[in-house]
Amino acid sequence: MDAFTVGTARVTRIEEWGGAFLTPELLFAGFDADRYAATREAISPAYLDHATDAIQARIQSWVIEADGRIILFDTGCGNHKLRPGIPVFDNLNTDFLARLAAAGFAPDAIDLVVCSHLHVDHVGWNTMLVEGEWQPTFANACYVFPAPDVEYWDPDNRHKFPDMVGETVNQGFFDDSVRPILDRGLARIVSGSVEIADGVRLDPNPGHTPGCQTLTLSSRGETAMFVGDVLHHPLQILNPDWNSIFCEDAGQARAARRHVLARAAAEDAILVPAHFAGDHAVRIAATPDGFRALPAFA
Repeated sequence: MDAFTVGTARVTRIEEWGGAFLTPELLFAGFDADRYAATREAISPAYLDHATDAIQARIQSWVIEADGRIILFDTGCGNHKLRPGIPVFDNLNTDFLARLAAAGFAPDAIDLVVCSHLHVDHVGWNTMLVEGEWQPTFANACYVFPAPDVEYWDPDNRHKFPDMVGETVNQGFFDDSVRPILDRGLARIVSGSVEIADGVRLDPNPGHTPGCQTLTLSSRGETAMFVGDVLHHPLQILNPDWNSIFCEDAGQARAARRHVLARAAAEDAILVPAHFAGDHAVRIAATPDGFRALPAFA
């Protein structure tokens, strides 16, 4: 589903990259072979290649039209970015901006850019290379960054965080995709829960990163929750204690995952994780022993 409505709000998906990523055994800390064997058949081949066990993944952004504003949630990997820590995203040259324009959104029309967290694959199109300099891609937008991540990932603060998990894989992103926005005064740095537009709220759900935040869109009794990397894959709905290997705080990440799954079930919300292939979104049902996924759209 590349577009859907939430009440009077409209949501459009813009894909940057798609393909096979790691296997569950390599991606998930806490992976259990017996649990995997018990749950893998419940996962559609659109999300998991049953012949190779490769996870199907997407890098995608979501454009939310609500309250008279155009909000871009997460900005992918970007072009021409050197990413030695994660070669699959190194020096990409995609047609993301053309896809955005084809969907009806020129870069200058974006009012707000919200990064669910500051990681290499969620901030890349914040900037683009113009005559050898990283310039803001969305020149008229306010960029909304979570305060804990701005502090955590700034290389100038590295000495404060000796136990950082994702330093290698996220090498370079702050200086080419975050600092140019900060230096130009285009960032709104937020802490705690904050309403950024009527019916659009950000809430902290730390663990994957210290500043990981989710966006809740509410309109006319309908709800969608954009949860970034709180969930990477449908296997984590059935196995919510499985963190990705990229999570900074394991305990917080597990608690955040269970929290958003319980909320989505209680509110019958459309749950929109960052990297889901398949239908890209689900609804959640609570079960006696956990959770299961339901189709997001009838």
